[in-house]
Amino acid sequence: MDNFDNDFCYSFPAVRGSQAGRPFYIATCPLRIIPKIFIYDEEEVPPELRAQRTLNKSRIPEMSRYLVDNPSDYIFSALTASVGSDVQFVETNGAPNIGTLKVSMNSEILINDGQHRRAAIEEAIKIKPELAQDNIAIVFYIDEGLQRSQQMFADLNQNTIRPSASLSTLYNDRDPSSRVAKYLARNAKPFIGYTEMERSSIPVKSNKIFALSSIKHATRALLRKGPKDDINDEERDIALNFWDELYLQIPEWKLIHEKSLAVVEYRQEYLTGHGIGLQALANVGKELLDIAVDARSEYISKLGRIDWRKSNPEWSKRAMQHGRLSKASSNIFLTTLEIKRQIGLTLDNDDVQKEKELLTE
Repeated sequence: MDNFDNDFCYSFPAVRGSQAGRPFYIATCPLRIIPKIFIYDEEEVPPELRAQRTLNKSRIPEMSRYLVDNPSDYIFSALTASVGSDVQFVETNGAPNIGTLKVSMNSEILINDGQHRRAAIEEAIKIKPELAQDNIAIVFYIDEGLQRSQQMFADLNQNTIRPSASLSTLYNDRDPSSRVAKYLARNAKPFIGYTEMERSSIPVKSNKIFALSSIKHATRALLRKGPKDDINDEERDIALNFWDELYLQIPEWKLIHEKSLAVVEYRQEYLTGHGIGLQALANVGKELLDIAVDARSEYISKLGRIDWRKSNPEWSKRAMQHGRLSKASSNIFLTTLEIKRQIGLTLDNDDVQKEKELLTE
């Protein structure tokens, strides 16, 4: 450290703290220098000699586009990095843990968590140079060698809890299908008061029926939309009208709202109280939307005459695996096809052949 002042260095406004007896520093850094100072272990290095996972390059364009498309409304969480011991913390007078962190330009700075964010920042700045003036937080730890860096990566990722699909839907206002799902949860008759907004798996004794994420995926299928496709107000209203019309035809849904059927009993006994039933109904619905309104209503009325009880032998071999409902794509396909058959929709020959193959496996 004696020769530190003789080196060129990076200076970061920082706060010093301590964890497990080791110092760490929380600093801010301009985006423009992130690609220059942070080293990423190249893919060619064997896993046992790397401190991070291999960079998944397919993730970079989407993350970069997020920055470029939302320059005044994005958020990137802090990077976590290890830095060589050639650092100096200069305290501000009267504030012992607030000051400036100086890092020698000869130091190796290694990202422990955030290599995809680093790569996305680099790509985004090429497209939108004005992003270079923004800042990102960095948590610096003093490097204690490869083994410690690998353990840091494992600890950081092991203790990260991924939010449920429903909670992500609830908080994501950028995603068109998430916005529509929340609108339907508040306005569509089957879902009002019976939507689980946070969890994607509904507990047995819950008084909720539909997970918000299930409404999102089913409505996306109904409208033939991909994950990133926009949904305009007219399409949103088409979905609302479909679910409302379906509510009038499925007697159990009405009984629930009239308090004549307990939610717990309903979910135990009926296919339409689960995600696979909602998804299959949406798959049928997308074909019904191509039919003239009068004919469509006739088909929808037939949905109310279907025996939706799980004990119906048709569902046990289509919607279930090992005695439990399954949301596997094959089960959704088989369930959809049987609904279409029962209401009299024309079946595609290829679908019938696929059905035979799946049922004989």
